[in-house]
Amino acid sequence: MLETIQNILGFGIGGFTLGGILNAVVIFVICVLVMRILNAVIGRMLDKAKHLDKTIRGFIKTAAKILLWALTVIIVCDSLGISTTSLVALLSVVTLALSLSVQNIMSNLFSGITLLITKPFGVGDYVDISEKAGTVKSVGLFYTVLDTIDNTVVSIPNADATAASVLNYSREPKRRVDFKFCASYDSPTEDVKAAIMDAINADDRILTDPAPFVRLSGYNASDIEYTVRVWVESANYWDVNFDMYEHVRETFAAHGVQMAYNQVDVHMK
Repeated sequence: MLETIQNILGFGIGGFTLGGILNAVVIFVICVLVMRILNAVIGRMLDKAKHLDKTIRGFIKTAAKILLWALTVIIVCDSLGISTTSLVALLSVVTLALSLSVQNIMSNLFSGITLLITKPFGVGDYVDISEKAGTVKSVGLFYTVLDTIDNTVVSIPNADATAASVLNYSREPKRRVDFKFCASYDSPTEDVKAAIMDAINADDRILTDPAPFVRLSGYNASDIEYTVRVWVESANYWDVNFDMYEHVRETFAAHGVQMAYNQVDVHMK
């Protein structure tokens, strides 16, 4: 009986014995079970890592599955007596050739992972990247998508986003709005400053802490320049920016402050 079983197991199929094939099947089943356990453990660990972006967690899970399947193939081939050295060398060459052919794609991929981990900006932030400004619509593994003010969609390769200087206008809760107002030399400085302060006090979106700043800052050819700095909530930046110009025009008129314009005085001898 034992001799019969040995003869059956020793039966050759295309250079492989039946016993070797059964052994490979058992090893394959064990590897699949181990893979399921490891994938479940990795999945639970990633689900607890709430600081990681959902896209990164999905990428890690997929990469782990691919790696485990590659190891399973190598182990099963080794159990069948197939030389794994040549197989590993072949996989290395294929991987190298693939990485060279998709170099730009891989660059954007790893740049996307870097952005998702470091988080210099997030969805909903208003940013300026490579002189392209807009609200962040999505941060993917390959592209960062912005919605611009004029309702166009800009897709920036992640490699460019990580290499560029990023201005994030939404990260801080407060922003400073800077103005330059000019008045005639005939208008007293205190009247001009009082008119500007009236415009500031009329807008309750302008914060009192830090206090508004209004100072004479320069003498031009035809006017005197005043620098104004006020602080607002970040969401109110643009509304206050435009409204202040209208309010100052009205308060200048109420205080009798003359708006400046270019002029040339000619003296006749």
